[in-house]
Amino acid sequence: MKVLLINTSESTGGAAIASRRLLMALRKSGINASMLVRDKSGVNDHVESVIRNSWDKVRAKIYFLWERAGIYLLNGRNKKNLFAVSAADTGFSIADLKCVQDADIIHLHWINQGFLSLREIKQIAKSGKPIVWTMHDMWPVTGICHHARTCTNFQTGCQQCPFLKSKGQDLSTIVYNTKIDVYSFANPTFIGCSRWLTGLAEKSLLTATGKVIQIPNPIDISRFFPISREDHNNEFDLPLDKKLILFGALNITDKRKGIDYLLQTLEILSAKRNDIELVVFGHLKQELEERLPFKVHAVGYLTQEERIVSLYNSVDIYVTASLEENLPNTIMEAMACGKPCVGFDIGGIPEMIDHKENGYVAEYKSAEDLAAGIEFVLHEGNYRSCAHYARDKVETFYSEEVVAKKYIETYNEILER
Repeated sequence: MKVLLINTSESTGGAAIASRRLLMALRKSGINASMLVRDKSGVNDHVESVIRNSWDKVRAKIYFLWERAGIYLLNGRNKKNLFAVSAADTGFSIADLKCVQDADIIHLHWINQGFLSLREIKQIAKSGKPIVWTMHDMWPVTGICHHARTCTNFQTGCQQCPFLKSKGQDLSTIVYNTKIDVYSFANPTFIGCSRWLTGLAEKSLLTATGKVIQIPNPIDISRFFPISREDHNNEFDLPLDKKLILFGALNITDKRKGIDYLLQTLEILSAKRNDIELVVFGHLKQELEERLPFKVHAVGYLTQEERIVSLYNSVDIYVTASLEENLPNTIMEAMACGKPCVGFDIGGIPEMIDHKENGYVAEYKSAEDLAAGIEFVLHEGNYRSCAHYARDKVETFYSEEVVAKKYIETYNEILER
């Protein structure tokens, strides 16, 4: 069986990390899996890029700018929601590539920002190859948005898109109708990484004739594993006599990551505790650092897996204040390293964190409850027990062997139809 995974990037973003990990999990399970991307950043022989020369680089920029420009103009020249939506109206032609033609299964992941168009997905389907589509956000089952938030138009047919602030039929309607045409022809099998996303997908008119199942993302538990802080090589020079809270994101100031709620949470804790310090990965602006009530250790962007594992093992707890999430890789990584996690009751977070067993699930948008969760893990609950069950949860549900087995069963069922 030959499986081709397709994702815009090899390493940038949560979908890229998840799809690359699935690639390796499948290969370890004996599947002849490879990956096709636009943006290749590593030297993995099993990852191929559509960009092969300088002209391809130019085309990639043109496709990216073309789509964004269209959204910008249709949104009244407003940049506010420029990356909250995607139209997939342009991109590379890949149907004739050897890796696509040789594959038995085409497995789509995150294909936006000028990589693949919906027309190209239909072109691939014309070859008769079955398509599996792992959803890393809501885009495959909405008109144009990656997260619908409180909007339910995607269930019956998109229009009056809140992100475009339009009236009547608009770009979301056009793309929604295009997806109906493509999906009715391609009949993809949709995979939700979380129960939350799977449930939303099942409500969409776009999946009415297709199949939606749930399979989580995998993680290599032999690479992400617990080491006690005392026995750990503290390469980040972090204190051992403080309770260390880890927080971070690709873009920390992104409002969707809940930075405002985190600031409120830390202010609440600062009135009670003086034994806490904050560790932040990602880009931390000076003006934001000055607003944080605890001492901050900023470690910047981390790309090497060994350093990421080292960081998790250097802290006591991982906290996310994110307002929109599917199945966060960061929570999975932290738990694999035996670190209890605290986050809001949103998306796939309450599926990962078992309340007061391996962490704490806080009331959505409640800084008070988020602070209570941190207090519980660090001072009130049984920390050792939380840490043990965090690791146990990952071993049971998210290990490479467990997840790869579910995907292989799905592939076989599709090929036997």
